[in-house]
Amino acid sequence: MTPKVVLVTGAGGYVGAHLAARLAANPDIERVLGVDTAPPAKDLLKTMGRAEFVRADIRNPLIAKVISSARVDTVVHAATTANPPGPARRTAIKEMNVIGTMQLLAACQRSPQLRKLVVKSTAAVYGAGARVPAVCSEDMAPKDISSGGYAKDAVEVEGYVRGFTRRRPDVRVTTMRLTNMIGPGIDTVLTRYFALPVVPTVLGYDARVQLLHPEDALAVLERATTTDLPGVYNVGGDGVLTLSQAIRRAGRVGVPVPRVAMPTAARVFRNARVVDFSDDQIQFLNYGRVVDTTRLKQDFGFTPRWSTRQAFDDYVHGRGLRPVLDPGRLAALENRIRRTDG
Repeated sequence: MTPKVVLVTGAGGYVGAHLAARLAANPDIERVLGVDTAPPAKDLLKTMGRAEFVRADIRNPLIAKVISSARVDTVVHAATTANPPGPARRTAIKEMNVIGTMQLLAACQRSPQLRKLVVKSTAAVYGAGARVPAVCSEDMAPKDISSGGYAKDAVEVEGYVRGFTRRRPDVRVTTMRLTNMIGPGIDTVLTRYFALPVVPTVLGYDARVQLLHPEDALAVLERATTTDLPGVYNVGGDGVLTLSQAIRRAGRVGVPVPRVAMPTAARVFRNARVVDFSDDQIQFLNYGRVVDTTRLKQDFGFTPRWSTRQAFDDYVHGRGLRPVLDPGRLAALENRIRRTDG
């Protein structure tokens, strides 16, 4: 059943704003409200079309008034985020992710009009470590989760969502666990990481990564909003890249760093205000993460248009990343070495 009035949280960011725009373009949806503590950038605001932006904080119980007064029947919770990173901002991010979700779900629970809840979650709930399986399925319990960080937030958020599902069995709840997004239009720790001219990696490890193009992320969230497909689904592009393959495709130079020195390397980049790594992200770069998308394709009826490799290449081309070392010079140097050996 197509919703009539949709509320999208996190509308000040890339995913929330673009999702609100896509839903507003659907003539069967009467009204779309985008909610956030700050409005999106002007270019994003223009793309939202007839979607209405409402400045509101989901951590405030007054969010219940917004939901009830607008007679919202569908809520898309897209506000959970790992950005902006950094230890100084960790408390504010945790409050928005966890406390914000608690207040939003409390408001949803009291709303008799609510019929559907869509939650943008993350594959980070599976953790990253030696005990995590090579491919993670939706029924797998979290393992190797750091004591603080986005992954722990996501586990808590999903716990609150499951509690809400038990209290409001009449509401159809869909949780989408997205792998790391990468593309030319988004700014994340990962997009900044691969743009570094010299990319630190963990010595002795070559993590397998599965990526998701933002267009596929928006398409799958739109489908979850406009169709009745409750459940938990992994979302990621087909195929994987090893970290070393991705670094080469981006034309970067990988520099292996001993595992114990990674926090120090992270501090160097943080102090230079280039890119900020959390413990979660260091774990991810160490071990990687791959998810099983069988349920997404068979039960949810969605196959990502972009593979992991295609999403990464679109990011490289869209950002205009040029090789740090000129391929022509490298080839000439290799030929010179061969002639010398001969």
